[in-house]
Amino acid sequence: MVRVGKADTHVHTEYSGFGKLGVLRFPESVSKPQSVVERSRKRGFDVVCITDHNETAGAFIAQEYAKKYDDVEVVIGEEVTTEDGEIIGLFLTEKIQPFLTIEETIDIIREQGGLTIAPHPFSLHVPGLKERIFDIDLDGFEVLNGGHPDRYSNAVAQMVMDRHPGKWAPLSASDAHSKYTFGYSWTEFEGNTAEDLRKTILNKRTVPRGRTAPVLGEVQWSMEVVLVGQKLMYRSLRGKLPDREDHLLIGKINSLTDLMKATGIIGGFMYLFPPVSFIATLASTTYLNRGARRMLRDMEQRLEEIDDIIKVIDVQNGQTES
Repeated sequence: MVRVGKADTHVHTEYSGFGKLGVLRFPESVSKPQSVVERSRKRGFDVVCITDHNETAGAFIAQEYAKKYDDVEVVIGEEVTTEDGEIIGLFLTEKIQPFLTIEETIDIIREQGGLTIAPHPFSLHVPGLKERIFDIDLDGFEVLNGGHPDRYSNAVAQMVMDRHPGKWAPLSASDAHSKYTFGYSWTEFEGNTAEDLRKTILNKRTVPRGRTAPVLGEVQWSMEVVLVGQKLMYRSLRGKLPDREDHLLIGKINSLTDLMKATGIIGGFMYLFPPVSFIATLASTTYLNRGARRMLRDMEQRLEEIDDIIKVIDVQNGQTES
């Protein structure tokens, strides 16, 4: 009997850089690469793919750290920003330059022997590839992204996969930026090693499992990154945050003006006041739900248009739909 492995193909660490919300400046993640490895072991994951935004440094640190264990492997990945949306490269050997075309980025991933995965392709709030996934060299895409609680993004991805089985590997991933949102979604594969995961993706036999992270986990993540961001900005203000060449977050914080750092610290205190953080989360959830309702009204039409796009591409490639 073939063992069924458990993998998370989309996880972030503190090397994912720096984000902003209005006047707030905050890290995308404050998870240490080593802590992601330990967390993965505790949750029974056989493989975890570190896919920081436009960076591989954290993945290499995690992979080296995981070598002392025999129950988990780390895959080097990167969530690359392209001119057309975000794409994940897995099984990479080096960092990929962002802001190229999707075709150029895929060529570089292939040159490294990597796999191409579309994260949250139909997202309402982050740059997914949308219909571009149909005319590029893609191994699989996420039908369940743990960071997308709206009723549209994952639903349309799953429906596309269901209507065209066998064309891509279906994946489920946490997209976790925090320990509070990790472990709720994962991909099952045949075997238990990173190479087994690769083969199962290529054979399009992966099985998506789990659910989206709870809203409370998203609140906890936002408070975590704001708090740590404040600490880093305070250290930077005092001149006690040394630059690190491979650490985009620290470099970005040190590049801010003192006024921006002070504003970020003050804004962070306002956000951490419990009603504000919960109100902000409620507001963002409401915004996503409204967008989902609007998109759901036209979902069947969009799916039919997607069917037509795929038929045309199949004809161009000399294929027939399975």
